[in-house]
Amino acid sequence: HTLVSWRVDHFGFNDYFGLFGNITGTLQIDPANPEAAKVDISIPVAEVTTASKGLSGHLLRPAGEDGGKPDFFGPEPEAARFVSTAVAVEENGTDAKITGNLTLTGTTKPVTIEARFNGAGTNPFNKKETVGFHGKTTIKRSDFGIMYGIPVVSDDVALKISVAFEKQ
Repeated sequence: HTLVSWRVDHFGFNDYFGLFGNITGTLQIDPANPEAAKVDISIPVAEVTTASKGLSGHLLRPAGEDGGKPDFFGPEPEAARFVSTAVAVEENGTDAKITGNLTLTGTTKPVTIEARFNGAGTNPFNKKETVGFHGKTTIKRSDFGIMYGIPVVSDDVALKISVAFEKQ
């Protein structure tokens, strides 16, 4: 039940956007001490979804026309991974900044996610205790070696996250 959407500016005319699903991971959290929470998420980049077959193929195609590096991810990219290193809860108790390390295309960089607690309760279908959050951040794809098309396709990638964790 976890999704990460991405958006980049395309030539200053419109946005390209897509979605990563089939995300797996863990959250270790004590509601009495949320700043000690730990998050470890794996995002299967190879399963990127867009509304355009051409764009999806471009993101995952092998090497560029010159036989060099792939334009974006290549045909069999490793999953991206985010591992938290710190959680700072805001005074309102529902917002937090989650700092961690994002590994994408073999490069690891620090990233801070602005997160908001969305809700908790029992999933009505499987009866598992569930907690949900929304998050957002912006990364620079050049930080991860994805240089194709910069600056006409923006370096900044806006990420929006919708995540639900079920108690095991």
